[in-house]
Amino acid sequence: MARWCYRHRLVVLLLWVGALFGLGVTAGGAGTNYAEVFSLPNTDSKQAYDLMRKAFPERAGDTDTVVWKVDEGTVRDEAVRSRMEAALAEFGRMEGVGAVAGPYGEQGAAQISEDGRIAYAQVTFAEQADAVPKALVQDVVDTAQEAAGDGLQVELGGQAITRVQEPPTGTAELVGILAAAVVLFVAFGSLFAMLLPLVVAVFGVGTGMFGTQLISHVTDVPELASLLATLIGLGVGIDYALFIVTRHRRGILRGMDPEEAAVTALNTSGRAVLFAGGTVCIALAGMLVTNLRFLDGVVIGTSLTVVLSVLAAVTLLPALLGLLGHRVLSRRQRRRLEAAGPHGEGVGGLAARWSATVQRRPRAVAALAVVLMAALAVPLLSLRLGTVDQGNDDASTTTRQAYDLLAEGFGPGFNGPLQVVVDGEAPAGLVRAVEDTEGVAQVAAAPPAGGVTVIQVVPDTSPQDVETDRLIDTLREDVIPAAGVEAHVGGVTAVSKDFAAVTGDRLPLFVGTIIGLGFLLLLLAFRSLVVPLTAAVMNLLAAAASFGVLVVVFQWGVGLDVLGLGKEGPIAAFLPIIMLSLLFGLSMDYQVFLVSRMHEEWVHTRDNARAVRVGLAETSRVINSAALIMVCVFLAFVLSGDYGAAMAGVGLAAAVALDAFVLRTALVPAVMHLLGRANWWLPAGLEKRLPHLAVEPKEDEGAPAVAPVEGTPEGAASVVHGFVRTAEGEPVRGAAVTLLTPGGRQLDRVVSLADGAYIVAVPAPGTYLLAVTASRYGSRAAHVTVADGPYVHDVELTPDGVDAVN
Repeated sequence: MARWCYRHRLVVLLLWVGALFGLGVTAGGAGTNYAEVFSLPNTDSKQAYDLMRKAFPERAGDTDTVVWKVDEGTVRDEAVRSRMEAALAEFGRMEGVGAVAGPYGEQGAAQISEDGRIAYAQVTFAEQADAVPKALVQDVVDTAQEAAGDGLQVELGGQAITRVQEPPTGTAELVGILAAAVVLFVAFGSLFAMLLPLVVAVFGVGTGMFGTQLISHVTDVPELASLLATLIGLGVGIDYALFIVTRHRRGILRGMDPEEAAVTALNTSGRAVLFAGGTVCIALAGMLVTNLRFLDGVVIGTSLTVVLSVLAAVTLLPALLGLLGHRVLSRRQRRRLEAAGPHGEGVGGLAARWSATVQRRPRAVAALAVVLMAALAVPLLSLRLGTVDQGNDDASTTTRQAYDLLAEGFGPGFNGPLQVVVDGEAPAGLVRAVEDTEGVAQVAAAPPAGGVTVIQVVPDTSPQDVETDRLIDTLREDVIPAAGVEAHVGGVTAVSKDFAAVTGDRLPLFVGTIIGLGFLLLLLAFRSLVVPLTAAVMNLLAAAASFGVLVVVFQWGVGLDVLGLGKEGPIAAFLPIIMLSLLFGLSMDYQVFLVSRMHEEWVHTRDNARAVRVGLAETSRVINSAALIMVCVFLAFVLSGDYGAAMAGVGLAAAVALDAFVLRTALVPAVMHLLGRANWWLPAGLEKRLPHLAVEPKEDEGAPAVAPVEGTPEGAASVVHGFVRTAEGEPVRGAAVTLLTPGGRQLDRVVSLADGAYIVAVPAPGTYLLAVTASRYGSRAAHVTVADGPYVHDVELTPDGVDAVN
C-alpha cells in the first residue's frame, strides 16, 4: 500500500483534497444537528424532572434568568420599569418560551433585592437547554440587552444562554498548530519536513470534523464531541506523522532510495501507528461500558477522527513523501549526504547518555520517578467531582456578570436553587421542615398544579459548595422521609450532584475495562506478561498524578489567575471518563513505540540490558518531541475561553508530559533493567495458544541471510555486541565495525551509535575476525569465538594506534 501511494502520489493527493472539500461542502450545506442526550435514569433528580414535565409541560424546560441593576435610584422607578416590562412582554410573545415571571407583579416582590437596586425575571423555555433553538435564545439576549443603557445594566444567565455566548472558535487550534510547528522545525531543521505532520493532521481532523457533522443528522452526537475530536485529532495526527517521517529521514540518511525509505518507514513505524491508533479507539470505546448515553456520540466523533488521522498517516503521508523526495531532509543534511555519502542519523548524545545513566543506576532513577509521581498524586485524595457553573465563566461574559449580580443581590445560593417536587399536595409540615433545615436561606411553595407541588429551595451556599451537596443529602435522607410523602429533589444543582455520583460509581468498571483491553493488546504484541502489566501500572500512575495536578489548579485555585480563568470549584464530573480514555490511548502509543524497539532488539540479541538501552536511546527523542507537541496542542485550549475545555486541556497536558518525560523515559526503562529477562517471560502453554501480532518487523527484514562459515558446526545464529570507546572511556560514534571470516570474507558491517554501542550478526558458532576503524583513531582487530549465545566484546581505540592481527 505504501509503495502504491508513493508511486501514485498525485492520485492519492487529489483523492484526499476531494474528500476534504467534498465533505466540507456537504457538511456546510447540511448544517449541524448536535443533540445533547443527557439522561440519568434511576436517580432522584430524574424522577423530579419527570414529575415536573408531567404537571407543567410548558415549564419543564430550561429556566434562564434576566437580571438588571441600576446605578442610581431603584429598579421600581418608572423609567426602569417601563423598559424592562416591555422586554419581558416581548419574551412572552416568542414561540418556544413557556412562561415569564417578572418582579413587577403581585407575586414578584421577592425578585427585587432588599436595597431595590437589583431585580430579576425568569424565562422558562418549553425545552431543555440543549434542545432550545439558538436563534430563539439569541432573540432573548438581543431583546434584553436592547433595554440596557443610561445607568441600567442588563445581563442574562442560564444553561441556554451559555450556548450563544461561546467564544470565537479556532484560536486555540491555531495556537496549538503554531506551537507544534515550532517544535517540529526544531526537531527536523527542515521547513518541508515540519509541514508534513501538520498537513496530515489538518486532513485527518478536517475530514473527521465534517464527517461527525454529517453523522449528527442520523444519530445523537453532542457538541462536546466536536471539541474533543479536534483535541485528540490534532495530537495523534501530528504525532503519528512525526514517527513515520523520522523513520523515513533515517532511511534516506543511511543511503536508501526515497521510495524504499518511505516503504520501509510505513512497514515499520506505519505498523506501529496502525496498532497505536487501534488502541486509542479501543480506549475511547471503553466509555460505552459506563452506560451514559450522551457519551455514545462522543465515542463516534472522536473515534472517527482518530481513524481518519491514521488513514491519512499511512496513505496521504507516503504520497507527500513522494512529492518531496530528498527535500524532506534539511539543506545541510542534503549537502552532507551528497559530499560524504550515506551515514546513520545517530542517536543524540543526550539521549544516549541518559539511556546509559538509567542502565547504570536503575534503582535511583526508579525511586526518584516514583517519589515525584506519588507527590503529584497526593492531592487526588481530596478530589471532588461536580459541575462547573457560570461562576467559572470569563468575567467579561454576560453569564458570569449575571451570576455575580444575583449573588450580590440575593445571596450565593440563589444561583443554584433546588426544587423539592411532591407527587400531590405538599403538607405544611414538609414546607416548615424544609424551612427549618440548616443551610436553607429561602423557601417558596407554589400552588399545586396537575397533582404536583413544587417547593423552591434556595441554599445559603453556592451551587459548587460542598455544603450544598450535604443539604441535598439531608433533604433526601432525613427531611422528606420524616414527612411521610413522596417527593424528590431536583434542579440543576441536584442533577449535577447525581451525575457526579453516577460517574464515580461506574468509574471502576470503566477503568478496569480499558486496562484489561490494553493488557491483552500488549500481551499479543510483545509476547510477554510483564510488559503489559508494567504498562497498566504506569497508566494508573499517570492518571493519578495528572488528576492530582487538576485538583491543585482547578479545585484549590493555584495558578487560575495566571491562566485567566474563573474561581476554583469541583472537577467536572464528565472529565475523568473523557480524560482517562484519551490518556490510556495516548500513553499506550508511547508504550508501543518504546517497547516495540526494545522488543525488536531483544528478539535479535536476547540481551535485555542492551535491548532496553538501545530502545530508550533510539526512541526517547522522538517520543519526547511527540509529547511536547501534544502538550502544546492541549495547553492551547486554555485560550478557548471555555472553562471545561481549559480543564481538559490542562489535565491532558499534565498527563502526557508526566507519561512521556517521567514514566516512559525514566521509570519504565529503569524497571525493565531491574526485572531483566523476566520482562519477556511468557508461559509456554500461553505462547502456543496466543495468535501472533507483529507490531513492527525488523527494518532489514528483506536483507539476504548470511551464509554459514565453512568448517563450523550448524547452530542458531547469534551476535557480537559491545561498545567502542576511547582510552578515557568516551564513546566513539560512527566507528565502522566489520565482522569477517578467518579467511577475510565480510559477513556484516555496522556503524557504532552515539553511545558507542554496536551489534553485528553472526551466522553460526565459530571463530571470526572483528575489525573496528574510526576517523581520528587507528584500527583495531581481534579474533572472537562465539558459542551458542550472544558474545560481548568491547573495543578501545587510541589516536594513531594500529593493532594488526595476522
